[in-house]
Amino acid sequence: MAETKQLSDEDQVKDIIARANRIPVWSLPTAFLAIIGIGYFFTFYDISDIGLAMPAIAKQFDIGTSLSLFIALSVGLIGYGIGSYIIGSLADIYGRYRSMILTMGLTALGSFGDAISVNVPELTIFRFITGLGLGADLNLVSSYVSEFAPPSIRGKITVYTFLIGILGQAITPFVGLSLVPVYYNGWRYLFGIGAVIAFIALILRFELPESPRWLAAKAHNLEKARKVLEMMEATAVKKIGKLPDPKPEEVVLEEPKFPTLYLFRRPYSTRLGLLVVMWFFWYIGNYAFLGDSAAILASAGFSISSSILYLAVGAIGYPVGAAIMVVSADRFERKYVIFADTVVWFIGLMLFSAKISAFIFAGSFLASMALGMYLQVAYTYTAENYPTRARSSGFALTDGIGHVGGAFGALLLPVLVASYSFAFGFRFIAITGLIAGILAMLGPKTSNRTLEAISA
Repeated sequence: MAETKQLSDEDQVKDIIARANRIPVWSLPTAFLAIIGIGYFFTFYDISDIGLAMPAIAKQFDIGTSLSLFIALSVGLIGYGIGSYIIGSLADIYGRYRSMILTMGLTALGSFGDAISVNVPELTIFRFITGLGLGADLNLVSSYVSEFAPPSIRGKITVYTFLIGILGQAITPFVGLSLVPVYYNGWRYLFGIGAVIAFIALILRFELPESPRWLAAKAHNLEKARKVLEMMEATAVKKIGKLPDPKPEEVVLEEPKFPTLYLFRRPYSTRLGLLVVMWFFWYIGNYAFLGDSAAILASAGFSISSSILYLAVGAIGYPVGAAIMVVSADRFERKYVIFADTVVWFIGLMLFSAKISAFIFAGSFLASMALGMYLQVAYTYTAENYPTRARSSGFALTDGIGHVGGAFGALLLPVLVASYSFAFGFRFIAITGLIAGILAMLGPKTSNRTLEAISA
């Protein structure tokens, strides 16, 4: 009887996966992409706001450069790594939906606490809480969207949500420019706006369904998986009419175990190692550029307003890069696109390193554009490389450990600039970004393939 029941469950899972993979269009309400995107908007808003706020915070709290950097970057990244793995593991065990509610609740709480902090210990605690939510949310959104999106347009759909989110990174410098240098409590207003955005995103997320792939992976949730799938099929039929016939998928139900344990066998162990190193090198430059550039420009003789203006104008590149990926993410093999993105990054930072106003503007734009091009495509690529039972855990480990590179880069760049030169520091992070692209070329092909085929 037990064997018959197991075979029956396996056949049901195969049917659910085959029905999901035959849907060629985004099969949730279009508004759901906006709901997911608003959460992303806050994520990138917060990534940018701390670097803009720290000069004013350091002055008001009378703290030195080293402690300022630690609070601004390291504490948040520590929380990021811990939250990403713990909540990512919970998402593989208890579901994507519940975990996405938890992450946005934490980020709303953390950002509100940032705004009302009156001393360094309070700010440190709330930056940690914000980091817990942010790290896990980036992980979960990529996994969640990938599990709903059709293979042929998975890259495009994930970039759509990212395009809404990256506007947060483009708009934040302008918001910071209008608040931080103008008002004594401008940095508090900057965090307060983020808290409001996060709270709105939290309320809206209650409308989202659970991933049918995750439900199917848990055999006792097969009926719930079918109900979500029926809703998806009904939405798709309204858009395109009759759906193609489902093609059977090779799906094997394995003995349930803690999600991380799936990752320490081939091919996932090899992918985990490669992707961790790729993200480590990418985040070195990513966080150094986002967190340190304004302060380094100010130290190099530019005013705070001018320093923020260079980055604000350059930030127009974020949505431009994401828009380019809307038409490129599925047209070409994903890992080649990632490499091309890092070439743009390299050129941008080499221009920025010249420390000439026109080149700083151009370099800031290209570096920002490269970030807008790279991030969601690389997030999608990372999520695709792991099985459903450990997708969030795999992404979390990859991204969480990779963020050690972010903490390292953010602390290292000012040292390199001070010890050698402005040009040396920014050329260094230009090279580390390019290395990430070279490493991506060593990974498997994923474009236009089902998640089950990639993870086989």
